Amino acid sequence: MPGLGVGVASGLVGFGLGEGRFRHQGPQPGVVRLVVQERALLVGHREFGAEPLQPIAHVDEPALEQRAGHGTGIVRRDQQFCGRLRLVGRHPIFQAEHDELRASVRRYVATELRPYVDEWEAAGFFPDSVFRRCGELGFLGLHYPARWGGSDGDLAAGIVFVEELARCGAAAIAMAVSVQSDMATPALGEFGTDDQRERWLAPAIAGTKIGAIAITEPDAGSDVAAITTRAERDGDSWRISGRKMFITNGVRANFLTLVAQTDPGSGHRGISLFVVDTSLPGVSVSRKLDKLGMRSSDTAEIALDDVMVPHADLIGLEPGRGFAQLMWQLQYERLSGAAACVGHATQVLEDTIAYAKQRKTFGRPIAEHQVIAHKLADAATELEAARALLYDTAWRVMHDEYPVAEISMTKKFCAQVQNRLVDTCVQIFGGAGYLEESPVARAFRDARLQRIGAGTDEIMNEVIAKRLGIRG
Repeated sequence: MPGLGVGVASGLVGFGLGEGRFRHQGPQPGVVRLVVQERALLVGHREFGAEPLQPIAHVDEPALEQRAGHGTGIVRRDQQFCGRLRLVGRHPIFQAEHDELRASVRRYVATELRPYVDEWEAAGFFPDSVFRRCGELGFLGLHYPARWGGSDGDLAAGIVFVEELARCGAAAIAMAVSVQSDMATPALGEFGTDDQRERWLAPAIAGTKIGAIAITEPDAGSDVAAITTRAERDGDSWRISGRKMFITNGVRANFLTLVAQTDPGSGHRGISLFVVDTSLPGVSVSRKLDKLGMRSSDTAEIALDDVMVPHADLIGLEPGRGFAQLMWQLQYERLSGAAACVGHATQVLEDTIAYAKQRKTFGRPIAEHQVIAHKLADAATELEAARALLYDTAWRVMHDEYPVAEISMTKKFCAQVQNRLVDTCVQIFGGAGYLEESPVARAFRDARLQRIGAGTDEIMNEVIAKRLGIRG
């Protein structure tokens, strides 16, 4: 890793990153800003007999909430969109601390990740030091209690982190790191004992132990009740045997949050969650999988042969609770995945617009051709719709709702928008977009996983249909 460091924004008082503190504030209503693109806002049209009103705003005037009596709102530089300020209202899930966090993560990405992603992608692996550095900067525990090394933060903080991380130029890094922060550890934080949190959650937040979530098997995935990995009680331990497939971080993981059957034949009631130390005898990596995309993230098939796991590492210490624990955790995993889709797509779109402005055909930049401009306008529109759905669903979760249907909609829609957008961007790059050396080619490969991992589009539709009462 480079000697150049980024640290944390000096004004990041609210989060207290590096100090283990986060001044938690629930979402607050914000002033919604009106977007004004023209020199004046006109109402009506002469064709219909209406007269234009006097201008109520000019683009060179301060934003409404920057004027007396409207608080301290600002036009944020972090809302740069394709070289222009996006004069949009702050979503109520975000406060000033989230803006400062976004700037800090963006600086880290620009100085310590983006310059090296090409090298890591070519090698098919990024260094473990990325996890440690994220831990040092306080990024891995944003929504976990300070008692275990976190920041006492909220869901919005986690979304900001994953969004910005996904803009690093290799979606694999955001995926692998979010497995650590949003997939392998939430059940530990919510249902684990203090002893389990001390031994596994705290070092995961610090980035000194790397975690993986081990659910999928060669013959079972979304149908969790059909998994065949068995855990049999043997005194003060559980003897676990089985196979796990498509495990992100599986090659390097220090521990697995693993799903196993403790009461075969009892369906969901027989599912339990364990923390499995990968240094235990009987745990082995059968093979590292060669993937279409996400190449710098390691993905493994893992074998467990009579692994003796202490009863103290059964999450919550009661067998049969794993399905409920897992379903609770999966909702946060899916929102994290949606945030990664939005962040990744935003960067790809910005890069493509920049390319379209400098690439010339027929004597002018291709962005000046209406067909290209409209493709980009459609892509930007869909992206903003996906972002709005993500933030609104997060708002509901932060207000103590559990909107499973909407979370599934968010995960599915954000992944679909990302894939459509990246496909459009490859088309705009033309032949250059089909070259391996082109970042948009990598983006195209990376994006495809998002419609599969953490629940396929089809599974999301099943969840939505059942929750809406469309089918039983």
